Amino acid sequence: MLSPTAETIRLFLHVIAASVWVGGQVVMVGLVPQIRKTNPDAVKAIANGFGKIAWPAFVVAVVTGIWNVFEVDAGGWAAYQVTLGVKIMLVATSGVAVAVHQFGRSKVALAVGGAVGFLAALAAMYVGFILTTGR
Repeated sequence: MLSPTAETIRLFLHVIAASVWVGGQVVMVGLVPQIRKTNPDAVKAIANGFGKIAWPAFVVAVVTGIWNVFEVDAGGWAAYQVTLGVKIMLVATSGVAVAVHQFGRSKVALAVGGAVGFLAALAAMYVGFILTTGR
């Protein structure tokens, strides 16, 4: 059996944390409309419960993402660096937009923050795969 390495642990933590952040949003997109129909008062409690899992996962994804940046030798490869910059902007956009969604009070803040946060998270995950497989 192969032994775990710092690299495999780093990548595992990054992928699992990103999967919780993005996958949890996918689940919420499917569940919230159904819950809203049957028990509108429960939506806030469920969203808060999700936030208690999602935000720590987001932090782990960011920390392991920073760790990944320091471990990858992309010196002189402009395409990789530009793609990484796009991913960082998408991750930041996702975090800010989801915070707007979570703390916003207007329907516009809730709708736009949720939609932009979710789409940016999906795009960031996709760009992460490009970074991993694009060499």
